[in-house]
Amino acid sequence: MYPELTGPLLVLLVAAAVALITVGVIRPFLRRLALRQVSRRPLEAVLVIAGSLLGTAIIVGSFAVGDTIDHSVRTTAFRTLGPVDEEVYSDDLARGDEAARRLAALRADPDVDGLLTVVMDKSAVSRGDGAARVAEPQAQVLETDFAAAADFGGRGADGRDGSHLSGAGPAPGSAVVNADLADSLGLRPGDTLTAYLYGRPTALRVERVVPARGLASLGFANVNRDLFVAPGTLAAAAAQAGGDSTPSTITLVSNRGGVESGSALTDVVEKKIRAALGGLTTSGAQVTTPKKDALATAEDVAGQLGSLFLFIGSFSIIAGVLLLVNVFVMLTDERRGQLGMLRAMGMRRRRLISAFLLEGSVYGVVAAALGVAAGIGVGWAVVLVAARIFAAFQDGGNALELTFAVTPTSLFNGFAVGFLIAFATIAATSARVSRLNIIAAIRDLPDGAGRRPRRSLLVGSMLLAVLCAAAAVPAVASSEGVTTYLFPALAVLFAVPLARRFAGTRAVATVASALVLAWGLLANVARPDVYDNGSTATYVVLGVMVTGAAVVLLSVNQDIVLRPLRLLTSRAGETGLAARLAVTYPTSRKFRTGATLLMYSLIIFTLVIITEIGAIIGAGTDQAVVEASAGYAIRADMAPSTPIGDPMRALRSGDLASQITEVTPLTIGRGTSDDPTGRTDTPLPVVLIGLPVAAATSHPLALDAWLPSLGADEAAAWRRIVADPRYVVLDPYFNSTTGPNTDQVKPGATITLTDPATGRDEKKIIAAKVKNALPYYSFPGQPPAYPVFAGADTVRAIYGDRAQDTSLLIRAAPGVSDERLAATLQGRFLANGLIANRIERDVRRTFAANVSFFRLMQGYLALGLLVGIIGLGVVMVRAVRERRRTIGILRALGVRSRTVTAAFLGESAFVAVEGIVLGAGLSLLTSWLMYTNSPAFGGLDVGFPIDWLTIGPTVGATLVASLLASAGPARRAAAIRPAVAVRVAD
Repeated sequence: MYPELTGPLLVLLVAAAVALITVGVIRPFLRRLALRQVSRRPLEAVLVIAGSLLGTAIIVGSFAVGDTIDHSVRTTAFRTLGPVDEEVYSDDLARGDEAARRLAALRADPDVDGLLTVVMDKSAVSRGDGAARVAEPQAQVLETDFAAAADFGGRGADGRDGSHLSGAGPAPGSAVVNADLADSLGLRPGDTLTAYLYGRPTALRVERVVPARGLASLGFANVNRDLFVAPGTLAAAAAQAGGDSTPSTITLVSNRGGVESGSALTDVVEKKIRAALGGLTTSGAQVTTPKKDALATAEDVAGQLGSLFLFIGSFSIIAGVLLLVNVFVMLTDERRGQLGMLRAMGMRRRRLISAFLLEGSVYGVVAAALGVAAGIGVGWAVVLVAARIFAAFQDGGNALELTFAVTPTSLFNGFAVGFLIAFATIAATSARVSRLNIIAAIRDLPDGAGRRPRRSLLVGSMLLAVLCAAAAVPAVASSEGVTTYLFPALAVLFAVPLARRFAGTRAVATVASALVLAWGLLANVARPDVYDNGSTATYVVLGVMVTGAAVVLLSVNQDIVLRPLRLLTSRAGETGLAARLAVTYPTSRKFRTGATLLMYSLIIFTLVIITEIGAIIGAGTDQAVVEASAGYAIRADMAPSTPIGDPMRALRSGDLASQITEVTPLTIGRGTSDDPTGRTDTPLPVVLIGLPVAAATSHPLALDAWLPSLGADEAAAWRRIVADPRYVVLDPYFNSTTGPNTDQVKPGATITLTDPATGRDEKKIIAAKVKNALPYYSFPGQPPAYPVFAGADTVRAIYGDRAQDTSLLIRAAPGVSDERLAATLQGRFLANGLIANRIERDVRRTFAANVSFFRLMQGYLALGLLVGIIGLGVVMVRAVRERRRTIGILRALGVRSRTVTAAFLGESAFVAVEGIVLGAGLSLLTSWLMYTNSPAFGGLDVGFPIDWLTIGPTVGATLVASLLASAGPARRAAAIRPAVAVRVAD
């Protein structure tokens, strides 16, 4: 992913490498000093590398998810399209023949290497009789010249033959089927199948089965079950059936080049096609660019999912950065005496920084390299789980099969980003810790804590505070997500040096952190539209700001937090001693403790918020079923060429009369529209769904908002909408692939609908928004499109004869199983190609998949907890080393080893519990405020759920893991021999 970043990352990586190599060669003593420090503490080096590599692993895993989606969508496009780059669709034979005749001149064009005309329609296909019958309600029936198809597209520069359709064509009475249809019906060469061509059963003998690739998998969906018949079969069947239905014609165009490379010429060839067709493009001939569109979709969806996982992983990456900062602060504390002596002997600060950089870069390079390998495993595991989630709710023609893939570009970018983050962190930390008071360092005295800020710092910080405060005003007024949170917080932060002139450090830190925390929690109350832009950066800034402020507030006021523990810490005996030792070190080392607390609280904060969002989605399932179904049990879709003549009578007579109480026809038209929010100029695919007046007023879909002029209730609003051709209705997910469209389209806005067959545009008023339209995003054999609702007459006025009553909403009688009713309808109306979609099942499966996806993200984020636990382990290992002499003295004074063990375990438990409680409490409060104020959750009428069954085990496992990580250092501390410890300087 992100090939545009490879060049800049390579430049930065080379610059860092050159700088490090130069220092290592010119200053060999710095190189020896750095390498010796790494080799002296192998266990700690391993822990640091283990914690740091997870950041790179998360980055590479996120890139691998994006690569997998991109590869899977592209592979599906190449499989179903083969060498096809453009298509010219005509809904009748005469217009299709004319289009083919006009396009024939393009055969001589150097940018075109193939033209092929295909006649097609949909039909039900079955094998067997009675109880043994198996059927495919809507298969693609096609006619084409197999000899021409074999040469179509040829072999491109990439050496691939994409047509996959060769040999002799089927004879009259015979058929060639692709593997998808053969697998669905269990067909083999020599079998007999029945095709219900225009409602009339036609027996066909299977000549052979061809792979479902290229032209042999032609269609509009990801999985197309194709049946090839002899030329003229469809026209003859349509004539025998009578009626108005006729086959459609598609002229396929292949660009110069191979299956993949030919798409680069799409824009050029499309212009030539439109020029050749002339006026046909406005009288029924539709020009489409399916491969270009599919590749654009692959890039878009891959970018969105990759960015989503990178956003989730960013909190773990921040935790890894904090681990590195903590490690080098501890290394500086351990070596203060050595560093003071080196500085006293004349070593300059920049050489001290260089030594730290060389040491840290060893950790960074090893961690980044191992992180790439781990990231491949993380990405594979995520894709494996995601594939199961997709398979659980996707079926039919639009199912997407995920195939794991990761590109060398992603591996390099992941390595480079991981190393450069570590390098920048070490450089910044080294520059800060190298500013030490030489005398204080040599004598191991406090390093000037509480000094008044320098005048230059004071002036600079005040200027920045004023600038941030000024920038915050328009940011907050416009509800810009990131800057609404960031600028006020920075203004407070930069005002701290001035405040320290008038008050103590603790008072200033308390007030400043409380102000930042309060703004982080309450900003979306004051500005409910703060999340409208949908940027994940807003949530990253919010999480870091809220948890960081809370950790600072807690760190400077630990004495208040410890008051409830006075009964324990003031007890006489070794129990009280262990408790006092457990809390003394964390409260005296505020920065180390704060960094570890921030690692824990940040990950727990994000993990609980994701858990809560998943719980909110799950709690809203029942409400979504009611809103999306409007009481209907089934949506039945028929083949356009074989609709049921009088569906109200056919489905309300005989034995069905007692099973069905209402049948509502839907008028369907397909086209494109603009984006009423203005976020994109690309035409959006839409399916316009026409509702009859009776259905819209008696059992309407639930509306979220509507124009006040339409009436006081939903029935009145729907009555006006379906009767007025000016009005249409959208749903909250319009042009949104990541959740409800927070960039709200308000009733009264306009949308332009385009009929692709004529190119005619019609501007409509968005009169209302439905609460939920999930069942209407997917129709059999068609790509997904955004549903737009209107009156049936409005749809016919836009699309003319191409608007057909091919779908039905069916209300089941009380006590009738929708599953049995769906099976009955599909079997009885097989000749009509009827597919019965159970609305409640589809909605529940979609919501279950969403909840499962959030659980996948929880597992992904749990890697960050591992960083925090490793960080705590590093702190405890360092604590044992630093306090070895103190421990030896305590042991010499008679303190038992189990008391030392209890003190160290209590210390780690104290830090872990504080981080867990802080993160979980802030997360629950933040998610409640978001739930009650964010427009994204405005339509939910369920109470705020708290998923204790997930949160409880998560925090419990985190605490247990933290204690286990501290058990080793605690045992080492208890095993220290007093006589040795008091004599050893290091």
